[in-house]
Amino acid sequence: MGFIKEPKGVDFVIQSEPLTDEERKEISKHIAAYKKRNKKTVNTRSKTKQHS
Repeated sequence: MGFIKEPKGVDFVIQSEPLTDEERKEISKHIAAYKKRNKKTVNTRSKTKQHS
């Protein structure tokens, strides 16, 4: 891969505005709901072998 040179008049640096408390709480609520919905279950197997 090579080095990408910025064209004149174009700035690749992105500076976003800080989140408000309301936005932060809403994002946290969505993340918590996602984690609750997609919780991984743990499958346990018996250590003893069963012969047929």
